[in-house]
Amino acid sequence: MSARLRTETPSVDSSTLTLRLRINGRDHALEIEPRVTLLDALRERLGLTGTKKGCDQGQCGACTVHVDGRRVLACLTLAAQVEGSAVTTIEGLSDGELHPVQQAFLDQDAFQCGYCTPGQIMSAVSCIREGHTGSDGEIREYMSGNLCRCGAYPNIVKAVKQAVESVR
Repeated sequence: MSARLRTETPSVDSSTLTLRLRINGRDHALEIEPRVTLLDALRERLGLTGTKKGCDQGQCGACTVHVDGRRVLACLTLAAQVEGSAVTTIEGLSDGELHPVQQAFLDQDAFQCGYCTPGQIMSAVSCIREGHTGSDGEIREYMSGNLCRCGAYPNIVKAVKQAVESVR
């Protein structure tokens, strides 16, 4: 994880922190308990429900977001750890038009129930940006941290391959 840890914690009282978070290009001030995860801050405090709560143990990838451009599991990241970092969720991935990876997921029918799709897309963007698209096997290996109970894996690989040139 590339997020910077806080060294100083401004406190409202002994059980809450006042955080300033930059989410999808917008600044937010939150008063939260130190133990609140980034996932819970996004979903419950900011209403950004595109990031899904799956296993809540870092095993399924449904909660994948980007922190300073790198993918992280929001369920394993404390909100306080990302103060001063830029956080991007599925809601902030596009600016009016679909991101090329989102379009590729539609074109390649790379989803079924859709629950894992936001995390899959966020990981796919990182997969492409980090250059892990040399082969189907390399894509599968990189994407292996994102589980799909419906089994859309072959189409997810096709979607990643389709989006490669557009994202780079």
